[in-house]
Amino acid sequence: MKEIVKIFYKTLFLILVIFSVNVHGKILSSGDADAKVTVKVFSSLTCPACANFHSEIYYDLKKDFIDTGLVKFEHHPFPLDLAALNAEIILRCSITNEKKFELLGAIYKKQNSWAVGSDINRINDSIKKIGLEFNMKDEKMNNCLKNDRSQDEILNQRIEAQKKYKIQSTPTIFINEKKYSGKVNYKQFKKAIERNL
Repeated sequence: MKEIVKIFYKTLFLILVIFSVNVHGKILSSGDADAKVTVKVFSSLTCPACANFHSEIYYDLKKDFIDTGLVKFEHHPFPLDLAALNAEIILRCSITNEKKFELLGAIYKKQNSWAVGSDINRINDSIKKIGLEFNMKDEKMNNCLKNDRSQDEILNQRIEAQKKYKIQSTPTIFINEKKYSGKVNYKQFKKAIERNL
């Protein structure tokens, strides 16, 4: 009987560990988990304003605040169409967190070349080309795109975000749970961050 109880608790422990890893893995984040400031960006990978925010704000924010441990940055998926959903799936298909952020930057940078047209197969092929540049395997990306669990996870996050934050457009940005509605330029954004430090 004691052996059965031991096995039960070991199994329960493993389930909890696996579950906690999956929960942690749902949000793409960068920076110190205990940072004083958390920046949450709800974005759609096909949204030009989201790509603009990433290029105009993220890299300077990373250098000045994320890498120094002052800010934790979170990318929250809020796909507005199937192309954005599939790009998000490919993004999650990448192995390391660092690679995911590099891939995110490339997806935004090349948005004009892949997020066009209405043929989802062509769009998927274009997204996968970007993945191949990051040494992702074609077969793995195809498997990720067929993974209903990953798709459901992203869509559930979108639904939860809609309920909790009342997202009406992308990007929607929160600094320590307070909606940021200032201009998308680094000087203004930096001031908003500094007010929270």
